[in-house]
Amino acid sequence: MSLADAIRGHFADSIATKQAAIAVLVAPIVEATNLLSGTLRAGGKILSCGNGGSAGDAQHFSAELLNRFERERPGLSAMALSTDTSTLTSIANDYAYEQVFSKQVTALGRPGDALLAISTSGNSPNVVAAIHAAHECSLRVVALTGRNGGRIAGALRAGDVEIRVPAERTARIQEVHLVVIHCLCDGIDRTLYGAA
Repeated sequence: MSLADAIRGHFADSIATKQAAIAVLVAPIVEATNLLSGTLRAGGKILSCGNGGSAGDAQHFSAELLNRFERERPGLSAMALSTDTSTLTSIANDYAYEQVFSKQVTALGRPGDALLAISTSGNSPNVVAAIHAAHECSLRVVALTGRNGGRIAGALRAGDVEIRVPAERTARIQEVHLVVIHCLCDGIDRTLYGAA
């Protein structure tokens, strides 16, 4: 297979994955939008976390809320837990990498806040730990997962929302997660500020 054919294959596979996702993700995205919008409307904040590319997605989401997405509006209260290297490395060094997000959730989370937890496999131990910490602090959770939902699917409670991408490949799951994040940002803006 030539490089050009491989590139065409990536595009075709990405399109097919997104088309398959439409059938199963619209309803949970609406539910998650309502949960997150309600959190912000009530004066709560949204914490987000993930590893690697999912950390980038968590930061992307919080930046779109705190600054703006596609319209001018006041900044919305959002914070990615993967950005403070001093905090991350001190927790990993003094305790365990598994606690880098959960300790922050415990310190920063308040009842009425929400956690956006991102893991393509659904099995990231530090994201699972963050979900448990969120529940202990009375936060609701929106989880972006893939494959079979992994350990995260089993950690969620009534009132939480899982947005599970029906795919196996990490790259494809991440691509759909990005679309989901943009849907959430647009949906939050529409819910809080009306149609553009």
